[in-house]
Amino acid sequence: MATAAKLGTNFTGVQMSPKDTQRLMEAVEHTHPDVAGDDSLLMIERSKRNEEADRIGSVPVPGSAKGMLKSTFDMVKGKSPEVLVDKLGERIAFERNGVRLYDAMLAKVKAMDVVGSDLVAVLQHIRDEEFEHMLMVEDAIRNLGADPTAQTPCADVAAVKSMGLMQVLTDPRTNIAQGLNALLTAELEDNAAWELLIELAEAGGHSGIAKGFVKAKAQEDDHLIKIKTLVRRGLISDIK
Repeated sequence: MATAAKLGTNFTGVQMSPKDTQRLMEAVEHTHPDVAGDDSLLMIERSKRNEEADRIGSVPVPGSAKGMLKSTFDMVKGKSPEVLVDKLGERIAFERNGVRLYDAMLAKVKAMDVVGSDLVAVLQHIRDEEFEHMLMVEDAIRNLGADPTAQTPCADVAAVKSMGLMQVLTDPRTNIAQGLNALLTAELEDNAAWELLIELAEAGGHSGIAKGFVKAKAQEDDHLIKIKTLVRRGLISDIK
């Protein structure tokens, strides 16, 4: 496994073969698309598909009397409890996947056998707090009378978005810097999502849940600082 980017036999750029590049540019001038027109037809087709497509799942109806009662009470007050439940479903899915992302990164770092580094300890600490956040969201969902095992629409989308990050971290060819950069992408979204979730809980009349999430947001702030510091420290060390 490589530890940093290195110079090598990379033939993907056009500068590696000027003659072929010239031939390619000439071909572009003389070769026309099989279908006449511009991308307007593509936009029309996309619009048509969007109109015909179903939604990505739905927020399940509460399966308990407690949940049904709370949802009805919120609706009477003019609230939309399904919005909060959907975003809570997204958060629990993201936090669960976050634990897996850090597990994958820990495996990569341990395989590198980095001597005299605090990297493993830092990653393990963040991983454990992500697990705590998952349990925190689970409790909040149960408190609302909803089912934390249900995959809401936003949870579905969150899982799809996370696939690329997991592929980066589990690819044996990626190095530590590239793995940390993937974690930085996750932490940036995670941080913003907790901020929004607190606001949604407050707006939905669930100040108790919002108050409990403040601790998670503070920890996520710390996660973001730590990962940004690790990314910066590693890259600056490599470039010197």
